Amino acid sequence: MKITSNYSKDSDVTLYHGDTVELLKNIPDKEAMLIVTSPPYNIGKEYEKVSSLENYLKQQEEVIKQCVRVLNEKGSICWQVGNHINGEVYPLDILLYPIFKKYGLHLRNRIIWTFGHGLHASKRFSGRHETILWFTKNEDYHFNLDPIRVPQKYPQKKHYKGNKKGQLSGNPLGKNPSDVWEIPNVKSNHPEKTEHPCQFPIELVERLLLSMTKEKDLVIDPFMGVGSTAIASVRNNRRSAGADTMKKYLDIAKDRLRTLEKGELVIREIGTPIYDPNAKLKDNMTLI
Repeated sequence: MKITSNYSKDSDVTLYHGDTVELLKNIPDKEAMLIVTSPPYNIGKEYEKVSSLENYLKQQEEVIKQCVRVLNEKGSICWQVGNHINGEVYPLDILLYPIFKKYGLHLRNRIIWTFGHGLHASKRFSGRHETILWFTKNEDYHFNLDPIRVPQKYPQKKHYKGNKKGQLSGNPLGKNPSDVWEIPNVKSNHPEKTEHPCQFPIELVERLLLSMTKEKDLVIDPFMGVGSTAIASVRNNRRSAGADTMKKYLDIAKDRLRTLEKGELVIREIGTPIYDPNAKLKDNMTLI
């Protein structure tokens, strides 16, 4: 596996330490088939500096503008966000939507990612979902549902009338997973957990990557963190590039990739049951 610090077409993975806009400026037009990321939420994590909501959106627009430039005509952008909270809740997907529309993108899905664990609220309902905005440049985009189909709820259900009476009514490869995804977030008992406070689950990236790209395609994560997008890409024979301002996160990403290369990286595979009732913690909570 070839890992570089500056973008190169012959690299398997680029891990750029610095401003993501600088990385993106060095990537040719229409080079990427998929851009998938979870940007900072402007809430004071160690990897971000809190600014006004207006300035935050301007910074996001600068990144989005470059992403649109490097996106292939048949490619996709998936922007996964939660809420900015400052007294009240500001849903970032709603605030960012007009920016993507400004650059001519078309919304394909507003995917709801739901998970069972998170911070507990006392004056509002506890947040247990975030949103993925999936955009394309036009109507002719790459999308292949087959690699990410999930088991049919009623696999033996048959047509009861018409020319297909008696035949199975569902696709034998499985059904569409819909736009609501229940995938555990990466908390302390998750097998992929590192020191990053807001880590992407690999299986979430893989569902996007497998349906929206082909082998050898370039997948960009403008806010790479500890490399979950890069790992998903390498596992599925895609190229990857991303940036982060925190060197320690990129060092973790590189270590994870090398561990993956040796076949020793522990990953929660797609299709793993959400809960294992036979695996108990000391306080009787179930493992993810």
